[in-house]
Amino acid sequence: MSRFKELLEEFEGFARTAASVDSLMEHIARRLHEVVTRYNWVGFYLVEDSDPKALVLGPYAGSFSPHKRIPVSSGLCGAAATSGKTVLVNDVSADPRYLAGSPMVKGNLIVPIFGGKVVVAELDVETYFTNTFQNPDQKFIESCASLVGRYMERKR
Repeated sequence: MSRFKELLEEFEGFARTAASVDSLMEHIARRLHEVVTRYNWVGFYLVEDSDPKALVLGPYAGSFSPHKRIPVSSGLCGAAATSGKTVLVNDVSADPRYLAGSPMVKGNLIVPIFGGKVVVAELDVETYFTNTFQNPDQKFIESCASLVGRYMERKR
């Protein structure tokens, strides 16, 4: 069984008994960071209820301090939130939308999380290596984001 499949099964099992969406997101972020060595930072950004034009930092795990708040009108995270589509950039220095954080970050994969037809959060994975994210990574992170979205829908 592939590592991604094993992790997804673990996350699905955890989601069945998770006390809250925060505990589910914390578990996913921590395990992805621990198990997938090239995922150097993994975290969630949530669309702020009081200001839907901003993404606020949620649970995360990783080796640097992230942006606490990102306007949906800027950055790769903003692009994923406004388009409702996955944003995969294997060399952030070549993408003018990237909001510089840690100078060590080389690649970024951001997947929107939907509540119904609206983006309510996103799963963000960053790496210190160029060309880390391939099609299997994208499909796997999209599956993780979908799992969180389904959990949020059930708990509404």
